[in-house]
Amino acid sequence: MSTATYTVKGMTCGHCVSSVKEEVGEVAGVTSVEVDLASGLLTVDSEGLIDEAKIVAAVKEAGYEVANQ
Repeated sequence: MSTATYTVKGMTCGHCVSSVKEEVGEVAGVTSVEVDLASGLLTVDSEGLIDEAKIVAAVKEAGYEVANQ
């Protein structure tokens, strides 16, 4: 099991959180997604290591961007 955290920029409401959770949750290998609106923190649990680019792409697909780590 692996856990990674990212900061998502641009979320302003619960719908934003739902969009990010849905897109990131569709990435192969992801087992759990938590998003905190107040801090912008995205926590991704997965079966193993997942290419960060896939998570970033999923966040972009939802309409937001990952802050530089």
